[in-house]
Amino acid sequence: MKKQFLEAGKVVGTHGVRGELRIDPWCDSPAFLAKFKLLYFDEGKTAVKVNCHPHKNIVLAKAEGVDSIESAELLRGKILYINRDDIKLPKGKNFIQDLIGCRVLDADDNSVEYGVIKDVFKTGANDVYTVKNNNGKEYLVPVIDSVIVERNVDEGFVLLRPIEGLFDDEA
Repeated sequence: MKKQFLEAGKVVGTHGVRGELRIDPWCDSPAFLAKFKLLYFDEGKTAVKVNCHPHKNIVLAKAEGVDSIESAELLRGKILYINRDDIKLPKGKNFIQDLIGCRVLDADDNSVEYGVIKDVFKTGANDVYTVKNNNGKEYLVPVIDSVIVERNVDEGFVLLRPIEGLFDDEA
């Protein structure tokens, strides 16, 4: 099931004496997170207006009502969320949080299930899915067009056509 509020980053410190927050973005880039004017705490229960800008590999944010270093320090360690309704993803793109837990099925024989996506990580060239089967064995699946045939996060599955050697120890 898709979550309405998605984890977007973590307050890792303060900047200056007027309550600016240093945020470690968990998005594609600091610039992506800096576009938002409204972020959320407490898994989406508490909205806060922000004015953000990227700074190197972090985001600096001035949050409404946070006007001192002391009040900003109280937010250190808090997770920030974005509302999925505030984002329009390009066709074919998915949130990593929506992919976690999807079943991985064979594109040519949907009765063959390889496991469930447990993690997604970036390698530079392409993403990689960590797929865990029922026996606890993990496989690294490259997210490339010749392998990943379809992603359907609404139905909770990913279809793939494995490259030679990917799941060979299963035979």
